[in-house]
Amino acid sequence: MIGFELTEEQRMIRDLAREFAQKDIAPKATYHDQTGEFPREICEKAFDIGLLNPGIPEEYGGAGMSCIVECLISEELSVACSGISTAMMVNTLALAPILAGGSEEQKKKWLAPMSEELRFAAYAVTEPGAGSDVLGLTTTAVKKGNDYVINGQKMWISGAGVADWFFLVGYTKKEAGIRGMSAFVVPADADGVEVGKKEDNMGQRASDTRAITFTDVVVPEANRIGAEGRGWMLAMAAFDHTRPPVAAGAVGVGRAAMEHAIRYAKERHAFGVAIHRHQAVAFMIADMAKDMDAARLLVWRAADLYDRGKKNSYEAACAKAFAADTAMRVAVDAVQIFGGYGFNKEYPVEKLMRDAKIFQIYEGTSQIQRLIISKSIISRTK
Repeated sequence: MIGFELTEEQRMIRDLAREFAQKDIAPKATYHDQTGEFPREICEKAFDIGLLNPGIPEEYGGAGMSCIVECLISEELSVACSGISTAMMVNTLALAPILAGGSEEQKKKWLAPMSEELRFAAYAVTEPGAGSDVLGLTTTAVKKGNDYVINGQKMWISGAGVADWFFLVGYTKKEAGIRGMSAFVVPADADGVEVGKKEDNMGQRASDTRAITFTDVVVPEANRIGAEGRGWMLAMAAFDHTRPPVAAGAVGVGRAAMEHAIRYAKERHAFGVAIHRHQAVAFMIADMAKDMDAARLLVWRAADLYDRGKKNSYEAACAKAFAADTAMRVAVDAVQIFGGYGFNKEYPVEKLMRDAKIFQIYEGTSQIQRLIISKSIISRTK
């Protein structure tokens, strides 16, 4: 039987995340947006109350929370500030490939410490000339004895400046194409690792995004995740886990924009009445509400399938594309409802509009999600 009610435990965790977001994130969101400073103090508080790394299994010291619960947390944190939320939740993407394909020893070595104290990891796959173009990767990992020597550059890596280690994909056999890519864990303090300056991004400015250069970086064979040639498959498998929570973050941004727009529409008067009484504004709010509800349901469906061990690539892509596009449109409409005030930095919706845009770009662009969706639906249609 299909149900849409959260359990008591799920509601409790959602409420904990909501209280933390409104008490500890929202009052500092503007500061971190203006300065771009990494919110370490907020992350420390979140770690202490169990909101960081929620998906690490109990056998490695984590809480073993479901993907659904990760989505609930992500939405609430992103209502307050999606930049700070991304800074807090960035570990999930780096950990996911190890959960999917790491050995027991690797999981104990790389996952367990994340539960013992506040640590960060980063997912280092995108390159300056290779984002959606998988075959454009140029990073190499050459086998020498029992080690690999890694050379290459990664770009737009979230959490790079604070990470203790990176999940990296590079070619071990270039001529094999995608099947020649392998995955590694690379310590951030390894010789030859150079982390670039923090990027001055338009939105989500609290998130630490940087380039990383790897020059003759030596890692032992034990740091290879999965067999040679399995790197890209592991990197993509991670998205089945992470795209629902990222989509939930987009829902959070859209929800915040909608709530601000509704409050303003009640307060602002034009032609003798509150502007929400004008059909043009009322219909904009109606479209916000129905599409945000639809986005959340798509997120929950994708997360539920993952939690039940079902393949969810199609559903995760639907959730990511729809939630990202909806959040962007809702934020733009919120600015429109605010009018001239919406264009001003002293009012909240201009930040939400800037923050929303990246959801259509990172963890697979909205166009890539459509490619996944189209291939899936066409392949199963007779």
